[in-house]
Amino acid sequence: MFDRMRLRFRDHIQANSGRDIRIVAILAVRNEGAYLRRCLRHLHSQGVFSYVIDNASTDDTKEILADCRDLGVIGVENHPFAGFFDLVGQMKRKEQIAREIKADWFIHHDTDEIMEPPKPYATLKQAISAVDAAGDNAINLDEFVFLPINEDAHSLESDYLERMQHYYFFEPAPMRLVRIWRRDRNVKLHDSGGHGAVFDRRNVHEIPFILRHYIGLSSNYLREKYARRVYSEREVRDRGWHGWRAEFSKYKVVLPNAAQLKICRNDGVWDKSDPKTSHQFIVRVADA
Repeated sequence: MFDRMRLRFRDHIQANSGRDIRIVAILAVRNEGAYLRRCLRHLHSQGVFSYVIDNASTDDTKEILADCRDLGVIGVENHPFAGFFDLVGQMKRKEQIAREIKADWFIHHDTDEIMEPPKPYATLKQAISAVDAAGDNAINLDEFVFLPINEDAHSLESDYLERMQHYYFFEPAPMRLVRIWRRDRNVKLHDSGGHGAVFDRRNVHEIPFILRHYIGLSSNYLREKYARRVYSEREVRDRGWHGWRAEFSKYKVVLPNAAQLKICRNDGVWDKSDPKTSHQFIVRVADA
């Protein structure tokens, strides 16, 4: 049945290959220089424009954005840092941007992610055009989390897409990443913390797209990333968000070895057997 679904999807692409739609990925960043250039370059190669909210970065983010204007970056705005990771505030601003700027489709995107169309389609724009022609107005993504495979592995000085080849399929709940949607003035992101774009008459396409999540480029990067991040007390207390991230001092990073992960084939085929419902690189200190 899944093959028949792919054939229908392919037929829509072939019938509507000339359809020109404008797609904008909205990113909120703070000190994401290790990822930002690669992320923007990939989106540009996929026929997707980018709009960036810079949350008062103190690294080389501003310089990277200045260098990347020719990579489809249609806007950059500065947003003050509240002293903590304000996810609700970020999502509300993304909702507002999606109402204000001109585009047919939007993507809620993070810088440590790479999104791809399902096989055999060449670009996100080609595949989203087919979804649009099919009459659907939202797209879910399957998440594949990539990790370094030992304590010494790192990808900070190289292209992490080439360097990091080991992953696990992460699916703590079905249909949890509906983050690509056709323009709708009433879309809501903040109630789900960005996991799902919610709006009336949402019709999610039957074939999920691919999300490669490069959550940490080295073991030290993972430790520093979560040890230094401060979360909104209201989001943690009232919404129950952020889980282990908000209690990172009670955890330690323990990387799985290669045998515990799947290896990327880079041919558009992904192994979704043995889905993980929790991340595979952290354990409670008492359990280590």
